[in-house]
Amino acid sequence: MPTPNQITASTCCYCGVGCGVLIEHDGEKILGVKGDPNHPANFGKLCSKGSTLHLTGDLDARGLYPQLRLGKGLARSRTDWDNALEHAANVFAETIREHGPDSVAFYISGQLLTEDYYAFNKLSRALVGTNNIDSNSRLCMSSAVVGYKRSLGADAPPCNYEDIEQSDCLLIAGSNMAYAHPVLFRRLEEAKSKRPEMKVIVIDPRRTDTCELADLHLAILPGTDVALFHGILHILMWEGWIDRDYIDQHTEGFDALKKLVRDYTPGTVADICGISLENLQACAELIGRAPSFLSLWCMGLNQSSAGSAKNSALINLHLATGQIGKPGAGPFSLTGQPNAMGGRETGSLSNLLPGHRDAANAEHRGEVATYWGVDALPQTPGLTAIELFDAVHAGKIKALWIACTNPAQSMPDQNKVHEALAACPFVVVQEAFFTTETCHYADLLLPAASWGEKDGTVTNSERRVSHVRRAVPAPAEARPDWAITTEFAQRLEPLLRPGLPSLFAFDSAEMLFEEYKYLTQNRDLDLCGLSYAILDHQGPQQWPFPAGASQGTPRLYGDGRFPTDNGRAQFHADPYRAPKEKREARFPLTLNTGRLRDQWHGMSRTGTAARLFGHVEEAVLSLHPDEMRRRRLQAGDLIKVRSRRGSLIVPVQADDAIRSGQAYLPMHWGDRFLKGRGTNVLTLPAFDPLSKQPELKHAGIEVEKVDLPWQLFALVEGDVQRRFAALRPLFEEFAYASLTLAGRERPALVIRAASAVAPDASLLAQVDALLGVDAGPVLAYDDPRRTVGKRVRIEDGRIVAIRLAGETAARHWLKSLWSEGKADADLRRWLLAPLSTPPGAMSASSGKTLCNCMNVSEDAVCAGIARGLDLDGLKQGLGCGTSCGSCVPEIKRLLATPSVSVATNA
Repeated sequence: MPTPNQITASTCCYCGVGCGVLIEHDGEKILGVKGDPNHPANFGKLCSKGSTLHLTGDLDARGLYPQLRLGKGLARSRTDWDNALEHAANVFAETIREHGPDSVAFYISGQLLTEDYYAFNKLSRALVGTNNIDSNSRLCMSSAVVGYKRSLGADAPPCNYEDIEQSDCLLIAGSNMAYAHPVLFRRLEEAKSKRPEMKVIVIDPRRTDTCELADLHLAILPGTDVALFHGILHILMWEGWIDRDYIDQHTEGFDALKKLVRDYTPGTVADICGISLENLQACAELIGRAPSFLSLWCMGLNQSSAGSAKNSALINLHLATGQIGKPGAGPFSLTGQPNAMGGRETGSLSNLLPGHRDAANAEHRGEVATYWGVDALPQTPGLTAIELFDAVHAGKIKALWIACTNPAQSMPDQNKVHEALAACPFVVVQEAFFTTETCHYADLLLPAASWGEKDGTVTNSERRVSHVRRAVPAPAEARPDWAITTEFAQRLEPLLRPGLPSLFAFDSAEMLFEEYKYLTQNRDLDLCGLSYAILDHQGPQQWPFPAGASQGTPRLYGDGRFPTDNGRAQFHADPYRAPKEKREARFPLTLNTGRLRDQWHGMSRTGTAARLFGHVEEAVLSLHPDEMRRRRLQAGDLIKVRSRRGSLIVPVQADDAIRSGQAYLPMHWGDRFLKGRGTNVLTLPAFDPLSKQPELKHAGIEVEKVDLPWQLFALVEGDVQRRFAALRPLFEEFAYASLTLAGRERPALVIRAASAVAPDASLLAQVDALLGVDAGPVLAYDDPRRTVGKRVRIEDGRIVAIRLAGETAARHWLKSLWSEGKADADLRRWLLAPLSTPPGAMSASSGKTLCNCMNVSEDAVCAGIARGLDLDGLKQGLGCGTSCGSCVPEIKRLLATPSVSVATNA
């Protein structure tokens, strides 16, 4: 008898908004997901990624059983958990005995739950005795940590999401909020529609979807944020728009800052930033005259060799105007990952300890050591992410444990990272998805439970702790991260601390939380009053939530007192310093990286949902039209992108949303989806001196057209993950190869590849066999003289597989026929003739999906506009923009583009 469907309230596993979700399941399998109307982060709203969570996590991409490799160069084979963890414990213990505790390291993730983080932290510092534990949060939020700590005294965002709706002037810096934090952006859109007098300023080198809401967009030159903020403060002081009483009563260091910014005159700053003097002055006036001023920022400030200075320079504006600690005001860092905050709280960066303590502080080390019942914690500073992989590359780290993150895609200077992982004597990867680039290097691969399969807590950007609840069991032998970590620790303890009581007697995630929370007692993030029971009965709560509290704390610093030695906030006078890589003749373009609307990080999860490729199908470099003309490039041309560290071949497109001299490439593409190790083969490992966060947003590049006349296009539906795994290695032979997904009801693998000459016939035969176009109901045409071949498999009257070799002009037409589930009458005539393209095929749609929620194409929207529909009419007629709303800014641009209706009517 089937089990009735159940609903489990949990939290989304993507960005730091921390949206509540309701998981529909039957006790064994997740069937659907919708927003939780009772969760205060999202009130039922979800973005295109969150609303498709139930479609991700294809079992063919999941780790199901432990796998062990007994020597470099050998294949991994399935093993059991006991053997896997005993082997890992013996290798780690032997490495520590021979080379010392700092010869091992742990690299973990902002996607872990707080309890997972705490287990790893205790393992590293209390048992192993090393501070070599760092998180991929180092790549996204560590500059915000430094900014808050040194300016305000603690790593504590003082605001909450309601401030976004209450602010009179809201500044968004270095964040395409519409893509990176869509649900918050929807709240901002609604607030602005209700209060049109609210002013929105966006600071971003690109004109993004976020800019559609802006009253003022400052398209500054990349990396010039510090100069901009100093220039704004210069005008605020000159015009008398600062709060001298607040400065005198609640801050220190203003005189030094005042002396510094005196030289940042409006003219000088406008020149440095590449903006008009009028826009600079308008920005300062909007801030200076606003009753309440809120700033939001993300990677554009943090991922920089001057990230800490950028954060403090922005916080300076709030301190100088007294715009902090009150409704609608304050500096508000938007966290990138779902639990980067939880990692910071548990001390899971190499320089931190639980409870917002510092590893370099002897008193803090003593407090934690006493609580854990160990003699002492390690004094030697731990290695941060870039330093850690440099040490692996240099042979200093002999055993590396990686959990829930994919450094072989996400770290800068990918060639060096891959070399490091290949050379490391022992690599453990604890991962839910065995398809990531990092898994290739694992000597021991451990299957972890994923979203919907484990319990714990996360903290979102507004300091709100939510209970993440298990809905279904993890598949096969996959286990929760905390359980893997504690079971490994239990096996390692007798080898490192023989005869002593266990430090890891945990039977549940809740036990870990209950132990951890008392390390926050009397700290700025006091969690001692929280429990799973309170979270279950009262809902998500903001910290601090000390013992005896009845509810969380919505805002901090309302009394003007800060957690510093003297209770005052600190101004910081950091001069503007240019990015590490300046434009020069060899590398005249500045590369910026960022997010796609419907993808997440390295796409290990979103990359399993074919419909999430509908908006952007493949990696494409964007250049300003002037740069395209200067280099005689056409849209779709393949180009080689070169930096000082590596090169990559991708198609190019014109984009007037970026300035001449700049280029843009989404961050998500790694070696799995794009041959050549992806976007981060180009980025540089230079980092901020305080936060150690790398400069992923700014790299010098050059582009040149490549001549790869022999091209291949293939599409095959069904069994996509297995086909992906089998086909991807074959395309190492090609200069360019992109493998992505397509479709909704019938997911398909899509391959685009190119080379200078036709590949060996045997290689093409292998490809055909894996595509299923080598035999059966296949229409075929071959022209050996031109090395052109066509294959289309038709079953039940519709196309199920395509392979075009030698030329691919018909790919859009054929893909459209596949998508529509039919075989066109022109198909047979075209296949059996030398024609490259049938009549009308060149005008076939590329199939871009504008609204993923309601499956509305760009063509349909343009046709609606041509019929005279406005935004409301398009929503009513097509349904687009009525669910998550992420497509609305793009629809508004189409409505404002006269050429759309002209082209559609042509």
